[in-house]
Amino acid sequence: MPTKKPAKPKRPTKAEMPSHVRTILRALKKDYPIAVCELTHETPFQLLAATILSAQCTDARVNMVTPKLFAAYPSAASLAVADVSHVEELVRSTGFYGTKAKNLIGMANSVMSRFGGEVPTALEDLVTLPGVGRKTANVVRSVAFGLPGLPVDTHVLRLSKRLGITKDEDPVKVEHQLNALLPPKEWGEFSLRMILHGRRICDARKPNCGECRLATLCPSRSI
Repeated sequence: MPTKKPAKPKRPTKAEMPSHVRTILRALKKDYPIAVCELTHETPFQLLAATILSAQCTDARVNMVTPKLFAAYPSAASLAVADVSHVEELVRSTGFYGTKAKNLIGMANSVMSRFGGEVPTALEDLVTLPGVGRKTANVVRSVAFGLPGLPVDTHVLRLSKRLGITKDEDPVKVEHQLNALLPPKEWGEFSLRMILHGRRICDARKPNCGECRLATLCPSRSI
């Protein structure tokens, strides 16, 4: 007798969201009506490469590096045959440049050999690419393809804990918890807005609670 697959968890509609999560979502939409990814890119491939470079690095620094990288290697086909030392030179200032250069070239080779030169859209495919974890895969899914995906970076993790949404430290657990609280169509933009709020208001060391629309419901507020 075939084994039954476990039922997929029910995703809430907007009306079924917990009230505090709905309030957080509403406040973030007021402060950041346009949810934007701050990594400069024109194609899914460029976003994938930029997100790989963003590990342990600021988006501002990545955006300083990618114009020369994409001018030299505008596609997976060109990056797949790149000289690793040249890629290292181009991405050196992003940190961990040796690993990042190898991952970029490895990613491009996998995209060419396994996916016909097109960046895959499925999470289970994206995470098989060198240098790509769930966060990067969810960035590409949600930003480049408009598909459900909730990237949990340091900002999303920090704010989720400060706002009392989670007590977990593990990004994958937090991703699943947030996914269970939000409709799939909200996942990507919720993450982007949390990131923007973390950068502009809810700083890791010195949160500006006096300017935060969420302060009245935040259990971690300092005012």
